[in-house]
Amino acid sequence: MDLKKLIREVPDFPKAGILFYDITTLLKDSAGFVPVRKPKKLPAATVSVTYDLEYGQDSLEMHKDAVQPGSRVLIVDDLLATGGTAAAAARLVREAGGTVAGLGFVVELTFLSGRAKLPEYDVFSLLQYDQ
Repeated sequence: MDLKKLIREVPDFPKAGILFYDITTLLKDSAGFVPVRKPKKLPAATVSVTYDLEYGQDSLEMHKDAVQPGSRVLIVDDLLATGGTAAAAARLVREAGGTVAGLGFVVELTFLSGRAKLPEYDVFSLLQYDQ
């Protein structure tokens, strides 16, 4: 298989005159990996959500073509703290027509009650810290 065919070429990203080789299309093809990033970090057309932080707001983006309607998605992140980022990622998946199969984290800061923002999902964490 010619892997280059699975890599999206995005002209003029992050600035004019640069040809960006976007591997996210390769990763989603067979590996099923879809990155969700802070604004302006992904090179192709995106969808975004804004979510509340303790003091302000933030946003996340995902490529428009990353999740197909009917797809089952497992959201994996390194840290579950207040749950805002995880809830926003789940919203991106749902708005794209996907179903969130669950959320997995390496570390959970239980004292911040992030799980409370994810009551409708199966949530798993490898390590929990109570303070």
